[in-house]
Amino acid sequence: MKKYTYTEMKDTRSGFGDGLTELGRTNPNVVALCADLIGSLKMDDFIKENPERFFQVGIAEANMIGIAAGLTIGGKIPFTGTFANFSTGRVYDQIRQSVAYSGKNVKICASHAGVTLGEDGATHQILEDIGLMKMLPGMTVINPCDYNQTKAATIAIADYEGPVYLRFGRPKVPVYMPTDEPFVIGKGILLTEGTDVTIVATGHLVWEALQAAEQLEAEGISAEVINIHTIKPLDEEIILKSVAKTGCVVSAEEHNILGGLGESIARTLALNAPTPQEFVGTNDTFGESGTPEQLMAKYGLDAAAVVKAVKKVLARK
Repeated sequence: MKKYTYTEMKDTRSGFGDGLTELGRTNPNVVALCADLIGSLKMDDFIKENPERFFQVGIAEANMIGIAAGLTIGGKIPFTGTFANFSTGRVYDQIRQSVAYSGKNVKICASHAGVTLGEDGATHQILEDIGLMKMLPGMTVINPCDYNQTKAATIAIADYEGPVYLRFGRPKVPVYMPTDEPFVIGKGILLTEGTDVTIVATGHLVWEALQAAEQLEAEGISAEVINIHTIKPLDEEIILKSVAKTGCVVSAEEHNILGGLGESIARTLALNAPTPQEFVGTNDTFGESGTPEQLMAKYGLDAAAVVKAVKKVLARK
């Protein structure tokens, strides 16, 4: 298997911005809406090139979702942009009624998710958005891991018919996924092969899982790492195939363990192949102000936490 090493540090929100700009050049039906956060969502280049296809809604997120739903009726493919907290919790009723219930082709693009938002603190660090979105019938939920994958995901969802929630982040993180890696909605990616434990990670935790696998290898523990960028629909096949070999699994996500990727995996295992599982994620808590690195360590979202969970689950095999 290929060894993944990072080439540079880049924020995933820039992957969204660059993907959106490329779509502006290739798909005339793509339009963008923003709730007064153009710079934060990296939408500047799209706007410069396509001013007539951009709508600045202001601090009126519910209205933004309603406008986006209406634009789909005319054949447009609207991409809405604001922080994850405002993209989901603040406008849940509008998403449920105007987008999900009627199956509108709206792409809800959410930046600054999780504790890695950092110093803005608990009110902005949403850790329940994946759960909110995956419970909506017909909603596809995507959480890419780095700049390259976020750009690829942004481009891919334009050709996907139906509502999508695309989640990404604020800080600069390692870029390690190949630029030519196909982005297939609903299909996980096997990053490293192993025989002792399966680590299934999403978003910023994929890199931490890879670092954990290296540490474990040095200790004689063989870890298989899977990148689940699409949380719904979940690639059950890749997970079940892996755990059939390893016999145990650790899920890792920058999200509350209640309602996140780990619970989706647990349901899959319970229905198909009951398997020992440990969860890396926040445990029924809000975040707080701090640097991304401080918060990832405090809330057990780093490579050290993944290693600890692996050793715990191995003892349960």
